[in-house]
Amino acid sequence: MAGNKRGGSFYDAAQVAARYLGHRHSGVSSPNHVMEEPAFLEELGEVTGLRVLDLGCGDAAIGQVVLDAGCRSYLGLDGSAAMVEAGNAALCGTAGRVEMVDIEDFSAPPSSFDLIVSRLAFHYVEDIEPVLASCLECLSPGGRIIFTVVHPVLTSHDPGVRGKRTSWVVDDYFLQGPREREWMGGTVTWFHRTIEDYVSLLTKSGFSLTSLRECAPYEDRFNGDADELARRRRVPLFLLLAAMRV
Repeated sequence: MAGNKRGGSFYDAAQVAARYLGHRHSGVSSPNHVMEEPAFLEELGEVTGLRVLDLGCGDAAIGQVVLDAGCRSYLGLDGSAAMVEAGNAALCGTAGRVEMVDIEDFSAPPSSFDLIVSRLAFHYVEDIEPVLASCLECLSPGGRIIFTVVHPVLTSHDPGVRGKRTSWVVDDYFLQGPREREWMGGTVTWFHRTIEDYVSLLTKSGFSLTSLRECAPYEDRFNGDADELARRRRVPLFLLLAAMRV
């Protein structure tokens, strides 16, 4: 991401989208598959009859999951043209759809949705407080929000190591703000916040926190690869927060 471009535009850079999707859906070697996804699905719970909104939906991978589970409707929003195309292709023939909208510009009438999800997108947003306010406003009473972000121990500092890491550095942890790093063949900007920051923003926006998880690896997803399991147990990669509109 360069200049004042928003996070979604990063995935429209040449080869980034294909490289990212290949990484995210690469099975045991993907931390998304062995850590973030199983924790998210456990937290998701029953979705039958719910109107679901997915902010920063990417290729809308969760869309088919919630539609198959009986949700009433699924709408994905993303700021990347490449991801919107991939999402709509994946949902072709279903009741779900994806539209091109930046997370920062999202708004909807009161009680439009029962569940809002966002997977690994909010750390691209510089100011999530107005986004959370919009989420609260459009949720039905008792509606939920579930989101994951790259864990703050990772967003705090980029050591510049490429390939498989054997060590991790935490630095400037309590300094909020943008962090640039080389990732997926491009330069991306993530906005660092502490765990406390995320919880405070949620509660300040009017949500009641219901769950905080750090997405420990799920052993049954490693196909017996003990070395990879041991590596993934060394440091948290994802943070999951869930909350309810009371």
